[in-house]
Amino acid sequence: MVDKNAIVTGSSSGIGKEISLILARNGYNTFATMRNLDKSSELRSIVEKEKLSTLQFEQLDVTNEQSVQTAIRNIQNKAGKIDILINNAGYGLVGAFEDTSIDEIKQQFETNFFGLIRTTQTVVPLMRAQKSGLIVNISSGVGRFGIPTLSAYASSKFALEGLSESMSYELEPFGIRTVLIEPGVIKTNFFNSTVFAKKSQDPNSPYADFMKNMEKNFTQMIETKSSTPEEVAKVVLEAIIDTNPKIRYLAGKDVEEWIQAKKKMTDEEFHRMFKDH
Repeated sequence: MVDKNAIVTGSSSGIGKEISLILARNGYNTFATMRNLDKSSELRSIVEKEKLSTLQFEQLDVTNEQSVQTAIRNIQNKAGKIDILINNAGYGLVGAFEDTSIDEIKQQFETNFFGLIRTTQTVVPLMRAQKSGLIVNISSGVGRFGIPTLSAYASSKFALEGLSESMSYELEPFGIRTVLIEPGVIKTNFFNSTVFAKKSQDPNSPYADFMKNMEKNFTQMIETKSSTPEEVAKVVLEAIIDTNPKIRYLAGKDVEEWIQAKKKMTDEEFHRMFKDH
């Protein structure tokens, strides 16, 4: 057993589910949280099969202030302290910028960005009082560079990167560290786990060719270069175990290649590389 308590948001599937499992298997007292506990059946069956007493469940909707406050209070009462917050809840919104409504973009930010702010601002005073804590924000490679048809998603992750860097300066004096995890393409059913902007699904959209190319390229990357949620979870565990954690951890060979290329290229060269693909 590790005498540390961790909260993971968005734990019903994918990366969040695997983070919850790897922490619990390594002795962390883990609270897997999700908006809808009815979607916890797959994770619960693994918990029962492996007898993972270190993993508990809590309802938490990052878009609802009352839900966040209640969940954090419940966890604090059960655990006594909160050592690690892993902000994973989020989704991808796909569509060309012109085809994406402002309401769709607002909803993207409500979950991916403002939802993270709600959970973090609720937990930080508790960590500050105990003079220790680790905040792990699940970002993305597209938090470092934009790509076609993901303008809203990339924007939410760019915002997350700036927020994380800025608050790290403020929180370090109180013993609280901030970490960014940047996965590349994840080996999941991408097109079932994303939301498509309504207008982007119109075959007469002027950006229909962009959408077709995006689907073809993502399908190819998922087949050849993607990482599994388990591999990302291992990087998260590495960051948590690290006694002197870095601000950023890349998670995936594809994103490592992209960031290396971006370091070596001018912005124009990097832009051409993506345009040509």
